[in-house]
Amino acid sequence: MMKSWMLNRRHVLRGLGSAIALPFLNCMRLASAAEPLPVRRSAFIYIPNGVNTLDYQITASGTDYAFSRSLSPLEKHRAVITPISGLHHPGGLGHHHNCQKIWLTGGKLGPSDRNTISVDQKMAEVTSTYTRFHSLEIANKGDSLAWTADGIRLPGMSRCSEIFAHLFEEPKDGTAAQRRSLRRKGSILDANLEEIRSIELDLGTEDKGRLNQYFTAVRETEIRTRQADAWLDVPRPKIADADRQRGNRDVPQTQAGDYFRTVYDLMVLAFQTDATRVVTFSSGLEGQGLAIPELGISQSRHELSHHNGDPGHM
Repeated sequence: MMKSWMLNRRHVLRGLGSAIALPFLNCMRLASAAEPLPVRRSAFIYIPNGVNTLDYQITASGTDYAFSRSLSPLEKHRAVITPISGLHHPGGLGHHHNCQKIWLTGGKLGPSDRNTISVDQKMAEVTSTYTRFHSLEIANKGDSLAWTADGIRLPGMSRCSEIFAHLFEEPKDGTAAQRRSLRRKGSILDANLEEIRSIELDLGTEDKGRLNQYFTAVRETEIRTRQADAWLDVPRPKIADADRQRGNRDVPQTQAGDYFRTVYDLMVLAFQTDATRVVTFSSGLEGQGLAIPELGISQSRHELSHHNGDPGHM
């Protein structure tokens, strides 16, 4: 039986003439409920130019498999790891320096093709109900792995201090100014939609299809804007001083080892504080890919991909 002070997940916040779902709150749980369902989180990490499958691939099936040389550091986590092999991604064949664009979409890219929604964003459609941020996009060169239903790439953050501020810092101009900005954005979206709807009846079939794609993109923006508004009254999570000092700094990408460790620490903090449940990280582009001198890798991943069978480059 639901208590009078409890809320169900269909309860909504109303504003600007529409409604959005509340984030999941403790008072939404039934008093008689046992342990809550485990939270499912997803992280997608892209390695440009792939890996040396001879050292990376796990060849045996079943639970008694042996970790490959490259994956051997994961041995201590065996109980919580399920390696998956045998996957095939035909869309990546022949794209060379464009594999990153379709890695999470499986889309076709050509002169007349348009990308489609990435799997991380499909997951975020479900998980974003419960978190401050729909998803988190990190990319050391700015080109994220995430694509909307309209085939538009979401921007990625690269600087560690920028990622930290996004997750844990209150708005510099204050909550009221942030809310005014969000509601102004909502009003602009509403006004644009009203004007465009007025010309929709005069359009041909092809133009209507394009317009529907535009409406989809606007709706996604509108939903995120209203969710951000609802979360303004919820304080940012407090984190330990050590985590703050570690994450709230700018690490030059020339110090690639430290940069990657800091990014991974921030991803973990985002999950631990439930700021988001979906993260993507593009660690480089096919034409680049950072060298990691701290690990003895003195050349970029792109340079190493032209190994010509040299074991020292593989």
